[in-house]
Amino acid sequence: MTELPDPFEYRHIDADGTTIHAAVGGSGDPVLLLHGYPQTHLMWRHVARELARDHTVVVPDLRGYGASDKPTPDEDNVRYSKRAMAADQVAVMRALGFDRFALVGHDRGARVSHRLTLDHPEAVSRLAVLDIVPTRHVLTHVDLQLARGYFHWFFLATGGDVPETLLAGAPEFWIRTMVERLLAPGSVIEPEVMDHYVAAFADPACIAGSTADYKAGATTDLADDEASHDAGARVTCPVLVLWGDRSFVGKAYEPLDVWREYADDVRGTALPVGHFLPEEAPEQVLAELRSFLG
Repeated sequence: MTELPDPFEYRHIDADGTTIHAAVGGSGDPVLLLHGYPQTHLMWRHVARELARDHTVVVPDLRGYGASDKPTPDEDNVRYSKRAMAADQVAVMRALGFDRFALVGHDRGARVSHRLTLDHPEAVSRLAVLDIVPTRHVLTHVDLQLARGYFHWFFLATGGDVPETLLAGAPEFWIRTMVERLLAPGSVIEPEVMDHYVAAFADPACIAGSTADYKAGATTDLADDEASHDAGARVTCPVLVLWGDRSFVGKAYEPLDVWREYADDVRGTALPVGHFLPEEAPEQVLAELRSFLG
């Protein structure tokens, strides 16, 4: 499988100069699903079709990933900031006729979702974040456990083209290793889907863009998050937090307590899986989302 099945149709949508590749399907209140690293929109394959029974579901590739545009990274890490990536998605939804929508993000997509909700609060009716705590909290609570669990955050943020050069030499090894180490024991991803992730990531422009995503996380994004925190900005719409009890998030944090420092109306639960909730426990994710989205 390399595409979502019916009722989804694929579109290339201009987001203020950046072309975003997205699958759109269903009818009803709109829901935007944002994927994480090192994947594409296809990670929502078990969730999107069922949600489309009751909602218009939009499932894009983030800039730098999949079949979306991959702008050349800039020295200030602005092009791959979560602010820029969030603006892409607001433009996509407006192009589709949606000024307000529910938002669900996993991993990097959840970080884009957090920034989108802070920058465009009028656009987001409900926010669901899967297996993250806010970037600011992660980077201001660094210890040995984090350095070992999230080592890729620091490796990918290294300058001098070090990560790009090394990953270009073994992209398949990197993707398979990163995914497999974050799955719960016994969880698997279909071979054809893993092949799709590997093929998408083997593109040098994807390696450059996705690496720039992490460089932005440690620089521009952190500065933006600190500025929002200092200004007292909080997420005011309802927030659903889901995490894997076998993931790093589940082992290292009390996710609901952390999110309540950043948002006013927080609920959620752990699921008995690793990091990739929509792929490891799609039925449970669907049940939680349906209850939350209404």
